[in-house]
Amino acid sequence: MNTSTVERVALYARISQDQSGKAVGVTDQLEHARTFAAARGYQIVAEHSDNDISAFRGKQRPAYQKVLQLAREHKIDRVIVYHLTRMTRNRRERAEFIDAFHSCKVNVSEAQGGDYDLSTAAGRTWVDIQGALATWESEIKSERITASAARRARAGRPSGDLGYGWTKNGTGATATWTEHPHEAEVVREIVDRLLGGDTLRGITDSLNGRGEPAPKSARWGKTSVKKLALRESNIAERVHHRGQPDEERFPGCWPAIVDKAKHEKVVALLAAPTRRTNGTARPGARRHLLSWGLGECGVCGGTLRAVTRHGKYGRPLDLYVCDDRGCVGRSEPSVDALVRDLVIGRLSMPDALDWLLGDDEEARRWSERVDELKRRLDEAADAFAEGAITGEQLRRITARLQPDLDDAESHRADSVVSLDLDAIRPLAGPAARERWDEMTVAQRRAVIEALGIRVLIDRTRPGPGFDPDSVRIKWGSR
Repeated sequence: MNTSTVERVALYARISQDQSGKAVGVTDQLEHARTFAAARGYQIVAEHSDNDISAFRGKQRPAYQKVLQLAREHKIDRVIVYHLTRMTRNRRERAEFIDAFHSCKVNVSEAQGGDYDLSTAAGRTWVDIQGALATWESEIKSERITASAARRARAGRPSGDLGYGWTKNGTGATATWTEHPHEAEVVREIVDRLLGGDTLRGITDSLNGRGEPAPKSARWGKTSVKKLALRESNIAERVHHRGQPDEERFPGCWPAIVDKAKHEKVVALLAAPTRRTNGTARPGARRHLLSWGLGECGVCGGTLRAVTRHGKYGRPLDLYVCDDRGCVGRSEPSVDALVRDLVIGRLSMPDALDWLLGDDEEARRWSERVDELKRRLDEAADAFAEGAITGEQLRRITARLQPDLDDAESHRADSVVSLDLDAIRPLAGPAARERWDEMTVAQRRAVIEALGIRVLIDRTRPGPGFDPDSVRIKWGSR
C-alpha cells in the first residue's frame, strides 16, 4: 500500500453489449467512479474502459490488462469499479484477478457497493463469492437462452427476422410471416435465371439496371444475389446450430417461396467445382461459347481459348485456338454458327425435353426419400433421449438406415439437373432458333453443358474458307 495519505486509484468500466455504439454505459460507470473517488479524496491515476466486450466469455480485454499492469508496477493502491461484475465474471480470470491484486497489495472498491481488502482472507473470499454468484447468474441465463433457442427452432420459428421475401405480421412469439408479393417474385426470378444458365454478374447487373430496390443496401451485389438464392428459408426450412456437429433442420412456420426441387438444383449448381469461388463464370466463359472447357483440340485434347489476330490485310480475325500447343485454329463465328445449327436441330426433335431436362420427378422422389429417412433417424434419437429405446437399439436402427440414407442422397444428387424446366421448355419446338438468339452466351453454354456436347476442332487443309468437316461434335447422354 502507498505510504502517503492519498490513495492512488485507477477507474475501470466495462459493458458486454453496446447497442447504441456510443459507449454510454461505460461513460456512466466512470462518472459514478469519479464521484466515489472525489468523495474519498483519492488521486485518480488512470481511467480505462472495455466497451462492448463480455468478461464471461473470456474475450481479450485491453483496458483490463492495462489496469492489471498498473497494479503490477505498483502505480496504484486501489481499483474502483461500478460493481465487481464489471471486473470479471469468468472463473479463470477471477482467480487471476484475486491472486494478482493481492500480491500487488491493491484493493478494490465498488462505486455502488462496498470495499474489499484483498490483503485479508475474508476480503479475498467475499470477492470470490461475489464473482461466483455473478458467474452462476450468467451461466443460468445462457442455459435459458440456449433452451429457448432450441424450442424456437423445433417450433420452426426463425431466430430473427426472415428478411427479404416475406412480410412480418405482429411481434414476439405470436408473430407470423406472409409472402411479400414483389420481393418473393424477385427471389424466384433469381433462382429461375440461375437455373436457366444466367450468371450472378448478369443477374446483378440486370437488377441494378432496372432500379430494383436491394435488401439493406443501395445496390445489388453478386454476394447478396447468391445468398438469396441459397437460403434454406426459401423452402421454409429452419436450420439450428448451422455447421456444428449437432446441426438440426426443422420445417419452418412461414410459407416457402421457392420449390424444393429448384432449390436443390440451384444449390448443386452454385456448389459445382467448375465455378469460381466468387460465383462468376470462368474467364472468357461469359463472352465465348466454347472457351475454357466446352471446346477441345482434336489433335492433343487441349482446351480451346478465344483470341483475336490480324489477317493478311490487317483485318481482325476471331479464332478458337488450342491453348496448350497451338495445334489448331478456327474461325470463332463459323464454329459458333455450326454448333448453333446442330443444337437447334437437336432441340427440334420430339424427345428434346427428355434429353435436356433429366427427370425432375425422379429428383423429387429421392428428395422425399431422403427426408423420410432423416425423419426416422431423428425419431429414433428422440426415443433414445426419452428412454423409450436403448443405446444398442439406437445403434441398430442407425446402422440399418444410414446406408439407405447415403444411397438416397447419392441418387438425389444424380437426378438433380442444373437447368430448370420452365427456363428450357421454350427451346424445344419451332421457336428454338429465336430463343437461342435471345439467350446470353452464359445461357447458351449452360444448354451445351446440359446436352453433354463436346466440340473438337481438327487440323484442316490450308487455304481460305471454313471446312465444317474439321469440326467434330460429340453428344453426351442424359
